[in-house]
Amino acid sequence: MATVLDTVRALFAPAPTFVIENETPADVVAREMLLDRTMGADRRKKSSEKIRRGRVPAEGLALVARDVDGHLIGTVRLWNVEAGVDGNGRPVDALLLGPLAVDCAHEGKGIGSALMRAAIAEAKARGHGAILLVGDAPYYQRFGFLAEKTRHLVMPGPFARERFLALDLKSGWLDAAAGMVVGSGRKVSRTRRRQQA
Repeated sequence: MATVLDTVRALFAPAPTFVIENETPADVVAREMLLDRTMGADRRKKSSEKIRRGRVPAEGLALVARDVDGHLIGTVRLWNVEAGVDGNGRPVDALLLGPLAVDCAHEGKGIGSALMRAAIAEAKARGHGAILLVGDAPYYQRFGFLAEKTRHLVMPGPFARERFLALDLKSGWLDAAAGMVVGSGRKVSRTRRRQQA
């Protein structure tokens, strides 16, 4: 009987309206336009952007959501950072998430949540220890992000302490972390910078 019910449910389940995939170089223009529409022109002035500027996302951790026609309707990226240092003065490797954005015409379809779950799962599968972000606490708490994990860390420039959150992917990863969050990932090549200008 259970098999019959599962088959009936599958027949009447709504068809997926989006897919999550790895970002490609062809997505750059659409992604930037989406971020401009959803986050506004001031997005480049944020502390998180200062850390990301001039760097490329962490390997395999730039994801997009596409609608059934293949249009980019959501994006999330994670970046290599050092989350201060541990008690022995060694840098604490982590990831910085952001930005996460979904096209306004597709809000409320679970796209942002799906991007978050995919990004967290991929970061964990790649062996990363923690993810940091600056964002809306009530939204990100459902994924396990907490402000208490960043209590001894600071972002460069102004930031809202209550919006500075983290998730340990490995238990206790950030427990001894203290200090400034700085970018540590690969830098964009000079050739690529000239092409983007």
